[in-house]
Amino acid sequence: MNSAELLARAALMRAADAGDAMMGRLVAHCGAPEAVRLIRERKLPRAFVAQETQAHAQAQDPAQDQVQAQARAEAQTQALARMEARAQAQIQLQVQAQTRAQDPAQTQAQAQALAQTRPQSHAHAQSHAHILAQSHAQTQSHAQTQSHAQAQSHAQAQSHGNAQSHAHMLAQSHLQTHSHAQTHSHGHAQSHGHAQTHDHHAQTHAQSHAQTHDHHAQTHAQSHAQTQSSTHLPAKLDQRLGIWHARLMAADPAADLSTGERLGARLIVPGSPEWPTQLDQLGAARPLGLWLHGSADLRFSCLRSVAIVGARSATPYGLHVAAEFGLGLGEDGWTVVSGGAYGVDGAAHRGALASDTPTVVVLACGVDVSYPRGHHELFAAAREQGVIVSECPPGVHPTRARFLIRNRLIAALSRGTVVVEAALRSGALNTAAHALALNRHLAAVPGPVTSMMSAGCHRLLRERKATCVTTPEEVIELVGTIGGDLAPCARGPAVPRDALNEVTRKVLDAVPSRGGTGPASIALSAGVSLDATLSALGGLAAAGYVERVEKGWRLRRPASASYRKSDAVLPDPVDSSGADAFIEPPETEARVEPSGQ
Repeated sequence: MNSAELLARAALMRAADAGDAMMGRLVAHCGAPEAVRLIRERKLPRAFVAQETQAHAQAQDPAQDQVQAQARAEAQTQALARMEARAQAQIQLQVQAQTRAQDPAQTQAQAQALAQTRPQSHAHAQSHAHILAQSHAQTQSHAQTQSHAQAQSHAQAQSHGNAQSHAHMLAQSHLQTHSHAQTHSHGHAQSHGHAQTHDHHAQTHAQSHAQTHDHHAQTHAQSHAQTQSSTHLPAKLDQRLGIWHARLMAADPAADLSTGERLGARLIVPGSPEWPTQLDQLGAARPLGLWLHGSADLRFSCLRSVAIVGARSATPYGLHVAAEFGLGLGEDGWTVVSGGAYGVDGAAHRGALASDTPTVVVLACGVDVSYPRGHHELFAAAREQGVIVSECPPGVHPTRARFLIRNRLIAALSRGTVVVEAALRSGALNTAAHALALNRHLAAVPGPVTSMMSAGCHRLLRERKATCVTTPEEVIELVGTIGGDLAPCARGPAVPRDALNEVTRKVLDAVPSRGGTGPASIALSAGVSLDATLSALGGLAAAGYVERVEKGWRLRRPASASYRKSDAVLPDPVDSSGADAFIEPPETEARVEPSGQ
């Protein structure tokens, strides 16, 4: 990595806040050196501005979405109303035509009356054809010239009204001339065909005008919505650019690099050999660079890593579990990643250091700032055995926002995240949310149901967002290789009674614990044959489970804890299932003292 790239990114890390996605998109668009030059000149590329404008338009607030939805709904309602009006007009024309066809006598009388009053109907038809030609020419000029759309639409509407009135008159005239042509001539039949042609042209023109009006209304609504959604973005970009410019002019990247070199720290950027490639999944929120202070290689350490997070005010239970997990993961060769805070974070780091494995401490301040101050010695040990990571330049102190932004790095550097203890309002849940967003494994340790410090873990488990883990082996099975890092299956303790067959167990359950009974009674109670009972009793007596007394058979009493033969090693005649609860203490005979007579 050349020095120009390091200087440019060191300067941009001073100019932008940690996790600034807009700065990340600008660097991805034009590169770090070019971004530095543009910010100093208070300029931004046009393509970048258009990209941000489009992104802002897509992420507009729900209120503008509702306004646009209402505008689209109103436009659709108006279009449906116009379609219904045209359909009703067509139905009326069909009804009138059917009525005239069903009453030829009345039609002939009307034709004769109109022939007497209006002998110039043929001349009216020719005039109507001339009007239709003008209307068609106006429609074509409206399609070619958009600047005179409203004036031509008004003229077309007037022509449409005149055309409808003429169509009605010509329809009547057609009926008159048709009736007259049956008795006199065939000349007015042509007027009938001309009237039909006029109706077709008028209907087509009305539909074309309505569609053109709907298209213009929809286009206007969309352009108006886009204009409203992008009015505030230039001001936002200008404000962000002003902040970047002011910070960049006050930054001294060369001094930062020299300070880090004096402290023993180093700056890595995307493309460096030590850069963890899993950070690229953060997209625009990927850090511009990382400051490292320690002996371990960050990329190699994060190949097999697990993040352990939890509450700062952890309970003794949480501290014990975090230290146990850190130690167990470290002994199996896994790196522990955490935030170096009090509570769970510190316990996890100490457990990892005790196993002589590297640990990664991700800070929300500069690598030269010890926060919290009580962990100064812990950070010193982490530098010797692991590495301290921060996306803040040297000398930067922590803030509340930087802690929340830092959590995305903890989740991104590791294969999975384990939440040991977390209240309902805890920063550990923020880290868990980042892990889920990155499709990383998420695990939670259950705690007492009465502990508020485990309420966040229980909610993650209840919502099935996290996997329940109780041992380091279960964590490794979750984040490790499928089939290669399986945790051992936990089983209960094995007792000698588990090796008995079913018949022998039935006979043993039928033997009384005191007194004694005969084999026939035992066989009847156990539900097996007498021969099987006798055989089972012999084996149980040899194994030390039963003993023979005067009244028959009974369970053998265990030897006293204060007196047990050292050379007699017998299997435990009583298992842990509670059979010893039926063995009563031996009876003691009452001693009768002689009277003092």
